[in-house]
Amino acid sequence: MSPRHNRPRGGETPDERPRTGLDRYGLERTEEYRGEEWKVRHVAGASAAGKRYRCPGCDQEIPSGTPHVVAWPEYGGVEDRRHWHKACWNAKDRRTSKVQRSRNAPRY
Repeated sequence: MSPRHNRPRGGETPDERPRTGLDRYGLERTEEYRGEEWKVRHVAGASAAGKRYRCPGCDQEIPSGTPHVVAWPEYGGVEDRRHWHKACWNAKDRRTSKVQRSRNAPRY
């Protein structure tokens, strides 16, 4: 059996191929949330090392090194980016609009 070749077939050059959502940070896609388009990017655990974020879906901390999702409005800026647990982002439409905290939950 001959080895597998990972070369494009046909006459197309790399510039002629359709662009996927790949950029230097990873795969990016667009989803609708709250009536507007949001850019969504998956973050691997290794690239999230050293930083902690608070998930807006469950109001819990995303520990350093945990894979998660970064989402922001399509026409928003850097300050509009939010880091979500993957499960929280997938369940965002099933959650209530107001997150309920327990009495002893931190308020930051």
